[in-house]
Amino acid sequence: MAPGNVMGAAEELADQFLRVTKRYLPHIAHLCLISTFLEDGLRMWLQWNEQREYINMSWNCGMHLATLFVIFNLCGQLAGCVLVLTRKFVPYACFGLLGIIILQTVVYNILWDAKFLMRNMALVGGLLLLLAESRSEGKSMFAGVPNMGGTSPRQYMQLGGRVLLILMFMTLLHFNASPFTIFQDIFGLALILLVAVGFKTKLAALTLVLWLLVINVVQNAFWTVPSYRPLHDFLKYDFFQTLSVMGGLLLVVALGPGGVSMDEHKKKW
Repeated sequence: MAPGNVMGAAEELADQFLRVTKRYLPHIAHLCLISTFLEDGLRMWLQWNEQREYINMSWNCGMHLATLFVIFNLCGQLAGCVLVLTRKFVPYACFGLLGIIILQTVVYNILWDAKFLMRNMALVGGLLLLLAESRSEGKSMFAGVPNMGGTSPRQYMQLGGRVLLILMFMTLLHFNASPFTIFQDIFGLALILLVAVGFKTKLAALTLVLWLLVINVVQNAFWTVPSYRPLHDFLKYDFFQTLSVMGGLLLVVALGPGGVSMDEHKKKW
């Protein structure tokens, strides 16, 4: 089968998938996207004393400030998740979750760790896509913002969301001499570039979701590690962060690439 025919068949399969899952895909995307915030909020509750002691030891800020930090994270993340899932005040929930990402980036010294910083930025990309979706549903807090050259703020949010999401995949590249790893890196780079520029976007994003699903289950199987081992928490953290990025990619599939994309410009050619 010619490469063009293969691509056409793959796009037809992706379109069939979208037609079948159109009603359910946004809900699945939302649940995946907020999963890391939900897990972290519950962890603050279940590991209340450990979290307070860790913050106090790391910053020597006293137990009162450490307790306030844990309460803010617990309530902010769980409240944001509930609002997103119920589709109530979604823009405010997104900004609240964004504030928590920024706070955790500083408090946990993620700013100086390139891998964790890129993953946090990928989460920001998912929140931007969620904001773009809420704007399309008429729940925007940006009413009255003028369009620039016919391109709405929502379309720039979709562009920013796509670009930030691909940072997750940059942390998965290995750059070693193994033939399989070389193939995986080239294949992954091609897909993330397609998503970034918005070309064959839905097919590329859906392929990345499937690829991430396999990698997540194989590499981050925290359920196979006893809960008392530190590795369990590290794998669990990676698992839910990856799941959130998958949710962002599913939003790309559901919403499309937006106006600032090659797919959109092809319609004008």
